[in-house]
Amino acid sequence: MANSAHHHALSRNHAVSFGEHARPRVFRPAPSPVGGQLLSITKWLRFRPRPKCSARARNTAREARALPSPLHRYGLGLVQKQIQVFERTCPHPGPLPSDGRGRDVVRWSVSPSALRSASDRLSGSLSRRTGEGQGEGCFVRITLVVRELFLRGSLILLALVLFAASLHAQDATEAGRFHVEHPTLLNLGFEWPIRGDANRNASVAVQFRAAGETAWRQALPLVRLGGERVYRRRENLDYTVPDGFAGSILNLKPGTEYECRFQLTDPDGTTGETKHTVKVKTRTEPQASQRGRTLHIYPPDHKGHRIEPSFTNILQAYYGAGLGDWSVVWERRAKPGDTLLVHVGLYKPDRLNYVDPMMAPFDGSMSLTLKGTPELPISIKAAGDGEVIFDGDGNHRFFDVMASAYHIFDGITIRNTDVAIFAGQKEVLGAVGLTVKNCRFENVGFGVWTEYAGSSDFYIADNLFLGRDDRFRLVGWTGPMWASAGPYGSHQLKSYYAVKVYGPGHVIAHNAIAYFHDAIGISTYGTPEQDPERRASSIDIYNNDMHMLGDDFVETDGGVHNVRVFNNRGVNAAHGGYSAQPVFGGPAYIIRNVLYHVASGAVFKFSAKPAGLFVYHNTIIGEHTGGDPSSNMHYRNNLFLGRDTPDRGIATFANATDAYSSDYNGFRPNRNVTAQYRFLAPKKGQQIYEPQNSDWQQFRTLAEFSAATGQEAHSIEVDFNIFTRLTPPDPAKRHAVYHEMDLNFELHPNGKAVDAGIAIPTVNEDFEGKAPDLGALESGKPPPHYGPRWLTWRPFYR
Repeated sequence: MANSAHHHALSRNHAVSFGEHARPRVFRPAPSPVGGQLLSITKWLRFRPRPKCSARARNTAREARALPSPLHRYGLGLVQKQIQVFERTCPHPGPLPSDGRGRDVVRWSVSPSALRSASDRLSGSLSRRTGEGQGEGCFVRITLVVRELFLRGSLILLALVLFAASLHAQDATEAGRFHVEHPTLLNLGFEWPIRGDANRNASVAVQFRAAGETAWRQALPLVRLGGERVYRRRENLDYTVPDGFAGSILNLKPGTEYECRFQLTDPDGTTGETKHTVKVKTRTEPQASQRGRTLHIYPPDHKGHRIEPSFTNILQAYYGAGLGDWSVVWERRAKPGDTLLVHVGLYKPDRLNYVDPMMAPFDGSMSLTLKGTPELPISIKAAGDGEVIFDGDGNHRFFDVMASAYHIFDGITIRNTDVAIFAGQKEVLGAVGLTVKNCRFENVGFGVWTEYAGSSDFYIADNLFLGRDDRFRLVGWTGPMWASAGPYGSHQLKSYYAVKVYGPGHVIAHNAIAYFHDAIGISTYGTPEQDPERRASSIDIYNNDMHMLGDDFVETDGGVHNVRVFNNRGVNAAHGGYSAQPVFGGPAYIIRNVLYHVASGAVFKFSAKPAGLFVYHNTIIGEHTGGDPSSNMHYRNNLFLGRDTPDRGIATFANATDAYSSDYNGFRPNRNVTAQYRFLAPKKGQQIYEPQNSDWQQFRTLAEFSAATGQEAHSIEVDFNIFTRLTPPDPAKRHAVYHEMDLNFELHPNGKAVDAGIAIPTVNEDFEGKAPDLGALESGKPPPHYGPRWLTWRPFYR
């Protein structure tokens, strides 16, 4: 089991937010002791004489009025969200050194540059200037008008005083509204916004048990999030992760109710509801209903026996549609629970035929808009009497299911179309509860596609996707801003993604994918929406088999919380392996994946400053070279084996914040390379998002790396003899094609990687031997089944 020190490290870093729409914490004002504004800070200060303010100082004051307050981000927002610069004559209650009137002019100015710095760290300096005072000193009155705030104390250093007065309250944690994410078949996700905890020492312990059990089990603690910046200037993306916790309970059973217990603690104190016990049930694989009608569909040229009620195409059975102009007259619609049972044959619309028997509209797209329910889905299912082929005849979209709910596509083939199943467009419309299983996609540009934030709970499983890209040489892409793709030029985007989704609760599992630009992706999307029901969270991507991608295997690039990528196999990708470009806070769990032959060296494409990545138990045959700083990064039990790529080290760890860790990993360095390990990390309490060359450290050996950084204390250096039988790809053959049937990633039972890992709750508790093994496959256990469970031949793309 995990030792206590390791578990404590995980607890500190595992730990979502009040969001911009939430009300700030209210500080009730006391009456002003000297009158004037009701909500104000008023204080007498003594200043030494200084020269009269110059015109430049007055201009500085005017500029400062227009700048945003650095205080509102701490819950101390000003009335007009700006510093009020007062130039007023203030009486003093006692005698003043003579100016003849017992009065003095006060000017409070704020340096714009200092204020901009203060908006980040509340550390800008405020300068005080006095006008016509004489003698050894003069007394002046300064009033700062505020909203819902009154603080007594010296204003000699206003910013520091305000910060100090709120410091204790900020160290304590105020619990927000606990949120249960959409359950998947194998995992549960949770989010818990907070305020405070400025010193980041709060934690959330998690326990769970299946319904009917008495003993509680320990899960990974929730991940502490907040303050990490995620940005890419080229597209004007700039996002700061809100404060909170998020995390998953992993490796559960489908269709099972679990009782989950959460305890928030903070040594500095807590307020609000700090304990939650919830009951959540994991999902099961969607199935066609047995309670609805069965509508039989036969191709137009069918001459044999028909089972009634029978129809000649999908639109006729689904809507009761007619021919030509009557194709949009939908008077006899399918009902929730109905199954459209499609019999053997070729269904090929002729969109240019006015009276096409398939009733295809002019664009050749079959728009399906009806609403099923989770218990009564509408199913389009192969009858089982032979292959059912829907041929798009080169059209753009075949099935358009935007606006639909709870539809199942089961056992059909879709080919010869740009987009096989279109399920949602950003900020327009999407689908809910879409299931696509046991299907075959051939010669398509896109398999299943939604980028609508309200799309949710898809189940895309056990499908075979074959795209249009080059089958015989691995060719990437290029352009004016990027390096050459090699002697064969840049590949055309004939096939984009097999599956691309956005929204919560999706499952993409057991698919086989080849000859696309990318295999599986979350829409990059941009700034996440505030509503947790409209974010890319609680998404599972597992047991997929991927071959020959012009870019990446899996992209979590728009993920927000609880994205789980596990038990996947990827062989041959031109540019990246498992990508987070970016992740908006996380956690994103990247667990037990296999990677072989990514020529670029970006085996993990962590770019655009992602935050919250947990990389456990992966077998990586290639170099980890990504240098864009990332936040809240943690590595355990991985294998990184270099291919002897010239002038390339084995691992780069680029940390933007001081929340990071890496240990219990195995590395095979490249020969004849001096800078094997590159490391970037800020000092405690600091950040590095735009590093200089001098910020990086380089090390020749693992021992040197560990001694200098404190990382990898239990990690080891290995070689390919840790495997039963495996040789690396040739780094000189960038465009070569390797085949999974020739590769064996199983560990040799006597190799150094066996029993060299550390136990992690819910991740590897079923290990064999004294400790978990390194890498994706545990020695002595059967390997996962990659790809469709109905597919029996190897390789799947044959």
